[in-house]
Amino acid sequence: MNREIPADSVGLVKTKYFTFGSEAKPLKLDSGRELGPVTLAYETYGRLNRKKTNAVLILHALSGSAHAAGYHSPDDKNPGWWETYIGPGKAFDTEKYFIICSNVIGGCSGSTGPASENPLTGKPYALDFPLVTIDDMVRAQKELVDSLGIEKLLSVAGGSMGGMQALSWSIQYSEKVNSVIAVATSGLVSAQAIAFNEVGRQAIVTDPNWNGGSYYGDSIPATGLSIARMIGHITYLSEQNLHDRFGRNFQDADPDAFSFNTQYMVGSYLRHQGDKFVDRFDANSYLYITRAIDMYDLKKSHGNSLIEAFEKVTSDYMIISFTSDWLFPSGMSRDIVKALRSNGKNVAYTDIETDKGHDSFLLPSDTMEDIIRNFLKSEFNRINARHDKQE
Repeated sequence: MNREIPADSVGLVKTKYFTFGSEAKPLKLDSGRELGPVTLAYETYGRLNRKKTNAVLILHALSGSAHAAGYHSPDDKNPGWWETYIGPGKAFDTEKYFIICSNVIGGCSGSTGPASENPLTGKPYALDFPLVTIDDMVRAQKELVDSLGIEKLLSVAGGSMGGMQALSWSIQYSEKVNSVIAVATSGLVSAQAIAFNEVGRQAIVTDPNWNGGSYYGDSIPATGLSIARMIGHITYLSEQNLHDRFGRNFQDADPDAFSFNTQYMVGSYLRHQGDKFVDRFDANSYLYITRAIDMYDLKKSHGNSLIEAFEKVTSDYMIISFTSDWLFPSGMSRDIVKALRSNGKNVAYTDIETDKGHDSFLLPSDTMEDIIRNFLKSEFNRINARHDKQE
């Protein structure tokens, strides 16, 4: 049954594919290995203006994809992951801006990753796929942006791992990035975050069906991947949020508290999240992407100093954090802000009061919508005024 698509949605959209690189001209990775050919799945919303000054690159988090807004079919139950903020009249206004979002390399939603065919063997890469970094993901995205004929992006924007990519964009390709919107992110992840990721990975690799990563065409490590998602999902919420939604309530109306078959509501919710995740995500991609998150460290790669990391950037920055985010605490965002200000860079910062935890960047927020809308409007006006002077 077809659903009525909201008027403020970008409507029906299609995923596109861009392939680049070859054995002769591969993508060079931080590990020293090479990858080619490389395919990126991507979607676009809105139109690129004549001056090509309105392009915004949206960068997704761990479990995201290129499908950031709109619907793939009239009966599609789930819109894109940032539907709340992308569309006509929304923060990322598709009547003004040309929005691009691609699935990262190492992913499993159309871009080259461990489930993709290895051209040397004709079989899925599995663990023969090279380890990739956040910077590698960005290098692949630059190839896509260049192919679209865009010399400079109005903005790069993302939350969580998407924010990491946005920061990397501004450091690697400062000349191509006018501004950055980095939400609920950091310059490096904590030991605690690495610990949670490691437990999730262990849940996968100890699943009997994992088979050293070579499970394609056979039974998948569904139990391990489901548990990994359950563990990760806990970190995306806050204690207050969990209490308000579930408390200590049982799922059953007349529970037998002395039976393991009786579920607390919060446990039932986590199992549901794990089961849903198995249907749309690849276990090996989970290993690769969480590893990339763990390895991300702007300090280590720039003389053990965040200040040095941002020394040569030329972008304007909007940094947003959330008071109840304990996975990427507000202090991590403030560290980025301090480093930028120490370099005399143009940066604005807002710490939004909320009890929704890390996932706040995916949820409706009038405050965040206003911040992004006003920041983009200011940046758009400034860059176009400069462009008009040059003409």
